[in-house]
Amino acid sequence: MNPELFTEMASVQEKHWWFVGRRQILSSVIDRLGLTSQATILEVGCGTGANLEMLRQKGLLHAMEYDAQARAIANSLSLCKVSAGGLPEPIPHADKSMDLVCLLDVLEHIEDDLGGLRRIARLLKPGGCVLVTVPAYRWLWSAHDTAHHHHRRYTAHLLAQTAELAGLKVHRIGYFNSLLFPLVAAVRLVGKLFTRNSSSDATLPRPWINWILLRIFATERYVVARGGFPFGTSVIAVLGTRA
Repeated sequence: MNPELFTEMASVQEKHWWFVGRRQILSSVIDRLGLTSQATILEVGCGTGANLEMLRQKGLLHAMEYDAQARAIANSLSLCKVSAGGLPEPIPHADKSMDLVCLLDVLEHIEDDLGGLRRIARLLKPGGCVLVTVPAYRWLWSAHDTAHHHHRRYTAHLLAQTAELAGLKVHRIGYFNSLLFPLVAAVRLVGKLFTRNSSSDATLPRPWINWILLRIFATERYVVARGGFPFGTSVIAVLGTRA
């Protein structure tokens, strides 16, 4: 990812409707996994730490991040130790040590996504889960994806297929950011039509617009926690070990 994007993301991750709403959605999903307060949780590719405070409330939190700049920002939050690591390697944690591994908009950055999921599967304790979110639909590809060094966008079918090849069982899968899907799709398509060169969607909107978008987006937590929508700008999946 372009270095300046980490600084931009860190500056808005506590206020921007996407980051705040996504945390609320993810929190609702995790609450339905039945984790205990002593569950071991690992966020792989935590970036600048947008999710660490939320995840810390769910169990015993660990985190890793490949980029040194992002890792330094995340560590400055003093929420947990953020170790150096990447996918498929290096992983600074033992096999069968995690109850929950979170890959939150990370897998699209990994060239070998199948190898990455296979490596993640080894980290799970028996009965452990992987929570994955990825951007949806190749036709929504934009300058944002290029700047963030994405290798692909997914469909629910493609993510499920990749997970199964990696030896993981799909517990549930669906889409989110669905209520705003027409707006987001229109912005992306118009941007393509007029060759918009903006490299990030993380710019903070005006406060009243941000408030409205957050209220709409966060409402999805009641549906996504139970499986997700049939379409949306992102895919979300809960994966697990096979018996």
